Amino acid sequence: MHLSGRRILLVIAGGIAAYKSLDLIRRLREKGATVRCVLTRGGAQFVTPLAVAALSEERVYDDLFSLTDDNGMSHIRLSREADLLVVAPATADLMAKMAAGLADDLASTVLLASDKPILLAPSMNLLMWSHPATQANLATLKARGALQVGPGTGDLACGEVGDGRMADVADIVAAIERFFGLPGPLSGRKALVTSGPTHEPIDPVRFIANRSSGKQGHAIAQALQRLGAEVTLVSGPVTLPDPPGVTVVRVETAAQMLEATLSALPVELAVCAAAVADWRVAAPAVEKRKKVEGVPPPSLVLEANPDILATLAAAGERRPRLVVGFAAETERLIDHARAKLTRKGCDLIVANDVSPASGTFGGDANTVHLVTPDQVRSWPLMSKTAVAEQLALFLAERLGAESP
Repeated sequence: MHLSGRRILLVIAGGIAAYKSLDLIRRLREKGATVRCVLTRGGAQFVTPLAVAALSEERVYDDLFSLTDDNGMSHIRLSREADLLVVAPATADLMAKMAAGLADDLASTVLLASDKPILLAPSMNLLMWSHPATQANLATLKARGALQVGPGTGDLACGEVGDGRMADVADIVAAIERFFGLPGPLSGRKALVTSGPTHEPIDPVRFIANRSSGKQGHAIAQALQRLGAEVTLVSGPVTLPDPPGVTVVRVETAAQMLEATLSALPVELAVCAAAVADWRVAAPAVEKRKKVEGVPPPSLVLEANPDILATLAAAGERRPRLVVGFAAETERLIDHARAKLTRKGCDLIVANDVSPASGTFGGDANTVHLVTPDQVRSWPLMSKTAVAEQLALFLAERLGAESP
């Protein structure tokens, strides 16, 4: 109940991301906050006043000239009784009104009449977001003291891909908690996460790799950051956007990943979620290998890649307090995970089935088993984001008894 006693006024504007506002209300109330809501006419096209009222357990305000409000001055009372105003989604239209000082509906009037801090969660099409008018309006609002969370990069409702996606609900909640100065369970701690595949060159245009998408590792980095950790993410080649608030180091090969992880030390927590190639070509060709008719294909001489997980687990005085590895297996999952735990010398193995039937590699869901020297904890199938959030909380609890 970190937000117990905090009063938040949520302005829900007219964008498809308004559906996320319902989850935002629920999450804030779970943390003890009182949430009142202003719903614009556009916002009501995406979420109903009844749904908003049911989740907030408060009356929903949507009419500037309501005859049922005391003295017709609800916009003044709403703006003054809140500790923080949150606009989610913050559309291009509403931000333009705010920048120009317009007050032609309840939402814009409340925002103009307020003397309280305002947190914006922008959401719109990528061209609307990048338009000079929108950026100028945002700059004006930030110069006046408005706070901002997001937007992120990803699939947009219009079918395009790019900037403009409203921040995840967990990121908005974390931004609200930071505003109130509330420390997360990992505040003051540094964490290292590896993610994605590695590409081991055969020649300048070909390489050895695997099917890892990096979705699980990136989600873990984001979840740790939301709990207050200072996170360095060492990522192999992926097509994912950088997690907000995370320091990202991009690499291609296992050797580069090892160098980057060692450079990130000291940290208290290391999560090695990357699918590092076990082998590399001993002598990559300087020029592209050509196919020659009648000549057999060339043989590749392989050598072992450095073992990043074992290196971190044996780092002596620089060893992280908690070293976590991943075991991506296609058979005898728990047996192989236990053997890897012993062989690598780490504290925990997160085992998951990556056989083709599982859909784990490249997919959005995962089934994991937490293997420690004395027990195995099996979690049900859940989204990779949920796995990351649960794992981050589990690791925070493991570190909780130790001082930063």
